[in-house]
Amino acid sequence: MRRHAALASTLFIAACNGSGGPETGETGETAATDATGETAATADTTTTSGATAPTTTEAPTTAVPTTTDDSTGAGTDVPGCAGGSFMPVPKDTSLPGPWPVGARTVAVGDLTVEVWYPAALGSEAGQEQIRYDIRTGLPDAEQGKVSDADNPWQTCECWRDLPLDEDHGPYPAVLFVHGTAGFRSQSLEHMVHWASRGFVVLAADHPGLWLKDLLGSLCGVPNVPQDLAGDLAQMLAAIEAPAGDLAFLADHVDTDRIGMAGHSAGGGAIAGSGASARVLIPMAAGGVEAGAALESTLILGALSDQVVAFSQQQSGFESSPAPKRLVGIAEAGHLAFSSLCSLKNAQGQDFLAIAEANDVCGAQFASFLFDCSPDYTPDATNWEIAQFASSAVLESVLRCTDAADNFAELQTKFPEVAEYQEAL
Repeated sequence: MRRHAALASTLFIAACNGSGGPETGETGETAATDATGETAATADTTTTSGATAPTTTEAPTTAVPTTTDDSTGAGTDVPGCAGGSFMPVPKDTSLPGPWPVGARTVAVGDLTVEVWYPAALGSEAGQEQIRYDIRTGLPDAEQGKVSDADNPWQTCECWRDLPLDEDHGPYPAVLFVHGTAGFRSQSLEHMVHWASRGFVVLAADHPGLWLKDLLGSLCGVPNVPQDLAGDLAQMLAAIEAPAGDLAFLADHVDTDRIGMAGHSAGGGAIAGSGASARVLIPMAAGGVEAGAALESTLILGALSDQVVAFSQQQSGFESSPAPKRLVGIAEAGHLAFSSLCSLKNAQGQDFLAIAEANDVCGAQFASFLFDCSPDYTPDATNWEIAQFASSAVLESVLRCTDAADNFAELQTKFPEVAEYQEAL
């Protein structure tokens, strides 16, 4: 029992430290503007609360950005950053785009990776949507303890192995890193949303960090070492030269335009990736470091987070280089940017209750990360806010649109956003 308590304490420290990210970083003093519509550092920071829209505006670009469209795919295609071609997407970045979302499970080195991508229009007709089996994230000896009836199946508005839409693109890519005791589909709603709006999205089960390995470490299974930097390097290399399971993406990914997002410890994992990612989006984590490629940072936080205090997002914002934004959601917890609180079975039991009811080893010691409450802002609202903000940044930088203009109405549209800061 003492060993289990010590391990649980270690996991808690790892979650907090991993998600905190760097607390220092270059702020930069020289403004530089390019076709992305994001302007490098200015000395001004705008802070808003309540329903007041931000007053800071972005500097004019050296190329006219593409205007988004209120349609859902009908009409003339629109250009991307470097000669690419895309279907028009809704100007409201909280709305899904026109593409059906395909999904494939692929091997990237020693990683199991899920890829969500824009599929050919109509290719989903007559196909069944994917249901992810969360039991695969349990230690091998524990998976059989949860019956099909008790399982909290995770339904995805996506379809297995659809053909890629090769008539558009090349598509920017977004790499996502899950949090401590998470798994590759833990924030599924965001993955599908980004893919539907014209991005190729990849997320792995990260050895040593994902649910299976961390529960296993509490149940007598040897510890699995983490190498999150190595994992990201493998995924980047695979996107830059698609082969094997990823060969279907060859010549269809804009490898010069990469974004990264991460939740909790995953946010800490991407914090130093500014040398390769133009956009960094840590969620319930900390700040980021300056990097040669980095053009915009979006820090997402929850004011009632019981695992990583919102003050870490605030200090992370202060230390991160501009251009940067901070969005804080009122009455929301640590898992606001994931699916975990909403994963329930037919009996209404949540993920943790199911594990405990079926005596899944280690579940009781992982409960400290399960920051869910019926008093919190509903998950659907949290997801909508995160999708609105993240898509606005991703599309403005990686697709050269004017989507960042949406931040002017963020707090009017979402009164649940209690804090918004920007330095552009």
